[in-house]
Amino acid sequence: MTKSVGVHEAKTHLSRLLEDVAAGEDVVITRRGEPAARLVAARSGSSRRFGLDRGRLVIPSDFDAPLDSEVLDSFEA
Repeated sequence: MTKSVGVHEAKTHLSRLLEDVAAGEDVVITRRGEPAARLVAARSGSSRRFGLDRGRLVIPSDFDAPLDSEVLDSFEA
């Protein structure tokens, strides 16, 4: 469920709004009736692991070798 509150109410009742968000409710903060921000629960923990993509990208040993003259010529105006 989504609750909509004005900026003034959000500033005044931030603690209560954070409790509502922790309980699973989304809160949209509006400015003059237009949505300005959205409070949602933070993701807990990290699902990312360091090195997960290891081996997916291979950099050749000559990656920094000088380019062929025909490649360089194609860049000249």
